[in-house]
Amino acid sequence: MLKHSLQFKLSQKLSPQQIQLMKLIQLPLQAFEQRLQEELVENPALEGGMDEQVDSFDEYDNTDADNYDDYDNDHIDTGDINIDEYLSNDETPDYKYQTNNYSDDDEDKSLPIAAQISFHQDLVNQLNTFILSDEDREIAEFLVGSIEDSGYIRRSIQDIVDDMAFTQGIYTDEKAVERVLQIVQQLEPSGVGARDLQECLLIQLKHKTPTDSIQLAALIIEKQFEAFTKKHYDKLLQKFDISKDQLKKAIDEIEKLNPKPGGSFDSSSRTVEHIVPDFTIKVVDGKLELYLNARNAPELHVSKEYQDMLQTYKDTGDKSASQKDAVQFIKQKLDSAKWFIDAIKQRQETLLVTMNAIMHFQYDYFLDGEEARLKPMILKDIADKVGLDISTVSRVANSKYVDTPYGTKLIKEFFSEAMKNDQGEDVSTIEIKKILETVIAEEDKSKPLPDEDLAQILKEKGYPIARRTIAKYREQLDIPVARLRKKI
Repeated sequence: MLKHSLQFKLSQKLSPQQIQLMKLIQLPLQAFEQRLQEELVENPALEGGMDEQVDSFDEYDNTDADNYDDYDNDHIDTGDINIDEYLSNDETPDYKYQTNNYSDDDEDKSLPIAAQISFHQDLVNQLNTFILSDEDREIAEFLVGSIEDSGYIRRSIQDIVDDMAFTQGIYTDEKAVERVLQIVQQLEPSGVGARDLQECLLIQLKHKTPTDSIQLAALIIEKQFEAFTKKHYDKLLQKFDISKDQLKKAIDEIEKLNPKPGGSFDSSSRTVEHIVPDFTIKVVDGKLELYLNARNAPELHVSKEYQDMLQTYKDTGDKSASQKDAVQFIKQKLDSAKWFIDAIKQRQETLLVTMNAIMHFQYDYFLDGEEARLKPMILKDIADKVGLDISTVSRVANSKYVDTPYGTKLIKEFFSEAMKNDQGEDVSTIEIKKILETVIAEEDKSKPLPDEDLAQILKEKGYPIARRTIAKYREQLDIPVARLRKKI
């Protein structure tokens, strides 16, 4: 049986503009600039550029971004006007946007980019220095193609034999592949073509000028690799009947080797990520001053030409369909430009108030840079101070950097949990980690301290922490367990 009923429900939904604003806030500076350039290209009603100056927090003022008036609320009467030329702006080639942006006096700072040879192509080129039969060369090139970027061949010889037969029509056997593999393993960088870490280290040791220490190192890797990796030094001393000094020299030779030989190839050509800080904090006359990189607040405005176009349409009386479509297009672009400018303003204000709250919360730290002065601080602390949602503060902290007199820091590094010391005071976990790192650095490496002893030492220093917490902090600091920190 059908029935009618009424149901009231309250729900909240983010508008598309709010979602876009959150995305803008989350972007780091370089990604934000890229997003800005995309918007400038896509929306011809938006004009402006980047300003390289830096504005202080105290001097911050909203940019007079537009002269939009009330076009979004007006009823517009279309008129008789040819808009073909106006609409063609969207298809203007990129070079026309750039022609007038440069002065004849500008220095051409573009540098030629050198063509780079890939890791695998370099190995193939090295094969040309060997005298090989046609069959061996085909096998060698297939082996080089099977080498990973780290420098290893992770496939079994049998799989390689089968793959060559099915994909290349090269029929051979494991013995022939093993023989050619020995040739491939002579290529540079030393250790390339190894099938595991043990073989990689052995290849590198065999390429070195033989000395007593290197020969002993090779013997250890070949005969007692497991004992070496587990640092069972007493077992090695007894097995080879050597002194501690001899073992130490052999281990020193092993530690000089590269466990990932492929990673050393042409490191200069790898992409280097440059960090551009969003904020700068300076100490002036004993006080902190916060500056926002003005590239976060570009000078944007709505195109006067588009506003004049819209005004022209308003002054005419033609209501033809084509003119209405043109007016609708212009209004859409103007609306989009106005919203984007407002979103940039909100982004700038959000960044400023959030970073200003963080700076004042960690005022003592920013004055002298002593990490022990960092206070326990969580996202909710800053969110309560600035009246923003925790997720918004998180977006600011996770991807933004601040330039301080003590280096460029990721903002989220200033956040930490609180723990109680023996006097009942809240201390930052960053401070505890720093003390733990110092204790481990000063320990006797011949007898490194286990987590239980580290917990006891920190307890004596006034930080009662459980052993499992010590283990967690040690892992976060990327410090291995005591057994793996042992040295001769």
